[in-house]
Amino acid sequence: MLELLNLVAKTAGSEAAFFIQGETGTGKELVAQAIHQHSGRQDHPFLALNCANLSSTLLESQLFGHRKGAFTGAHHDQEGILSAANGGTLFLDEVGEIPLQLQAKLLRVLQEKEYTPIGETQPHPFDAKIIFASSISLEQASREGRFRDDLRYRLEVMPIALPPLKKRPEDIEPLF
Repeated sequence: MLELLNLVAKTAGSEAAFFIQGETGTGKELVAQAIHQHSGRQDHPFLALNCANLSSTLLESQLFGHRKGAFTGAHHDQEGILSAANGGTLFLDEVGEIPLQLQAKLLRVLQEKEYTPIGETQPHPFDAKIIFASSISLEQASREGRFRDDLRYRLEVMPIALPPLKKRPEDIEPLF
């Protein structure tokens, strides 16, 4: 883990996408926070969103935000986490669970550095470091047709593999 954290300290200043893979509970968010602290964006927000437990509609709204009247129940404007993270770091956990139709929109954010809130037609600029994480193999999910290859290649630019806790029992108590 010390080698991994040294690597994080050396590479955190890069604007490339970081991808952290590891079992649940191995400290993926702690590594993401370490990247943020060494990134040059540490004076700006660090925001985290777990993509696994949200419906497709709610996840889209949480990511991109929406405008009043964009859909039934949208009674007011809602800022998305992409907007709130501007200037800082956004940590998207369990990206392997993002539905395919939202993966295309996320790919556009990475490629064009812009996003469009639900109910708007004009894109907004996006300037934040994004750190992705998953407990599942995106390569396997891609082979099974559950994850876009083009998005996977964009996410896995700076891969970090966290070893399971059974291989580092000395970390269990501090993580707990």
